[in-house]
Amino acid sequence: MSAQEFEWKNDFALLAATPTKKDEWWTPPVGESTKVHNQYNETRFKLKHKSGKTMDIVFRVHNDGLGFRYEFHKSGKETTMTVTDELTEFQMTADHTAWWIPGDYDSNEHCYTTSKVSEINGAPYNENEKSIYTQHIVELLSCQTPITMRQANDVHLTIHEAGCIDFPAMQLKIDPAALRFSAALIPSPIPAVKSTNKLPFNTPWRAIIISKDAAGIAASKLIYNLNDPSKIRDVSWIKPMKYVGIWWEMHVGKSTWDFSGSQDATNTTTANKPHGKHGATTANAKRHIDFAAKNGFDGVLIEGWNTGWEDWFGKQIDSVFSFTKPYPDYDIDYLSKYAAEKGVKIIMHHETSAAVPNYESQMEDAFRFMNKHKMPAVKTGYVGKIIPRGEWHDGQWMNNHYARVAETAAKFKIMVNSHESVRPTGLARTYPNYVACEASRGQEFNAWSKGNLPEHETILPFTRILGGGFDYTPGIFETRMSTYDPKKTEVVHTTVAKQLALYVTLYSPIQMAADLLDNYEKRPDVFQFIREVPADWSESHVLTAAVGDHITFARKSKKSDSWYIGAITDEDARDISITLDFLDKNATYTATIYEDGSGADWETNPYPVNIRIIEVKKGTKMTLQLAKGGGCAISLVKKVKK
Repeated sequence: MSAQEFEWKNDFALLAATPTKKDEWWTPPVGESTKVHNQYNETRFKLKHKSGKTMDIVFRVHNDGLGFRYEFHKSGKETTMTVTDELTEFQMTADHTAWWIPGDYDSNEHCYTTSKVSEINGAPYNENEKSIYTQHIVELLSCQTPITMRQANDVHLTIHEAGCIDFPAMQLKIDPAALRFSAALIPSPIPAVKSTNKLPFNTPWRAIIISKDAAGIAASKLIYNLNDPSKIRDVSWIKPMKYVGIWWEMHVGKSTWDFSGSQDATNTTTANKPHGKHGATTANAKRHIDFAAKNGFDGVLIEGWNTGWEDWFGKQIDSVFSFTKPYPDYDIDYLSKYAAEKGVKIIMHHETSAAVPNYESQMEDAFRFMNKHKMPAVKTGYVGKIIPRGEWHDGQWMNNHYARVAETAAKFKIMVNSHESVRPTGLARTYPNYVACEASRGQEFNAWSKGNLPEHETILPFTRILGGGFDYTPGIFETRMSTYDPKKTEVVHTTVAKQLALYVTLYSPIQMAADLLDNYEKRPDVFQFIREVPADWSESHVLTAAVGDHITFARKSKKSDSWYIGAITDEDARDISITLDFLDKNATYTATIYEDGSGADWETNPYPVNIRIIEVKKGTKMTLQLAKGGGCAISLVKKVKK
């Protein structure tokens, strides 16, 4: 580690090597399983420099990988340490196949590239990617973590980090000739400074997940286990949520976030006249509440409810948004009471436009406002370049902000679903109210850009989701944007059956049925799976896995004996063989199968879904036929013996 005060590199003596062990189970309030096994051997190496300064390097070895971190002690009168560089290196033994996105200070919303390690290069992203407003790729020969690799013998490994608090995110520079990665920390606005920390302090864990196959990577809980236990004692209020919302209709151009101004230059904000396409109206919100209540959803997300949307994007203005003042056509008092009567919760939306001081100055008042209106969760957003200038989405200052949001929200018993933030590093263990985030390329890119290739969702479980739940917003039934505007050519790169399967394969304890209500009302038989599928699980098993090709999950509901299976593929059609050996013995299950119908193909015919019902038992073998860009979703309901 390089610091302004001292070079932590050479001339150290080993004072002690202290081994310890731990074998525990911990219980997340929401998750992919009821309990998580955390077992490791730890060795703490105490080092002393010839100057008298001391530090520790701590290694933990788990069954699914290892983690290590640096711990710096207070010495003499020094109270702070100014980090200028991290010297950690990861030496590859061969030119592995890798799945990666480019090093970027400000965005994680890139499509993945599959290449050899030696071929990692961000130049094509700078040349070809035009849909990411905040894109900032400086070091071309670099990538973000997590990066997952496959060796020739099928052994897989993933490099990531865990517990990234009060420190910048780590990216990786690549020496393509030596096949060596070196740590690259997101910089601060101060030249040559990456972070400034009070002593004593420790870095995040540098983590390597290792598995004999791809399935073991997707099943790993190493990143969570390296994090500290929950700082929140009472977690009874942290609940899974399924929701609908006023959101996708803005992305497809049916309505807008703003009330007045941006759609018509003569209709200024000061005039405060509606332009006629505002999405977050009382009537529209009420319709969504009714739909949620009728179909068993927990919540309704309403974006564009608050003042400020006329001036929010691209202008980099501070103090744009109010987080307590609704637009005049949105009666929040009435709607809160109406939702409560229907047994539905309104999910708050706080788009900050990346003006963080403005948000922090209003945050506690905004959370009190949520408590007043009985709103249990907030979706935060950070679209734009960070204010104050010179900070980055993934830098130390912003990582501290995300932690402050989680801590402050916890005081008000509010769950956080963060968008456009740093990629997760398992902090949902320490702050379990930080239930999900985006921090990757989500569904909305399909509405107005080249979109997400069919392989995208088959890579996410082996990369981004290893650090935390992903609010990907699945469930799109109308995949062609020309339906809403004949001039548009964008499509969602999927079959409808695959959209169902994503509720099982892309983990999040807060899941959205993202499409327009009209599209669900047209296909109630297909929508039934979304109505039934849980967002919280007692068990999860990876049945088949190949990074970038396919993945199949089986998960058991935490509230019943029912199981759910999701299988997805990339652009290639394929048959997937599975065995139901996870079911209870001496029990029969009714399997409702939602599969790609005849002629289904994400490009030419994404809509057909064949629904069939069979009876299955433990050990039943099934072959799932997946179309190009397709998937299969199955519910398995245990039959009650008479």
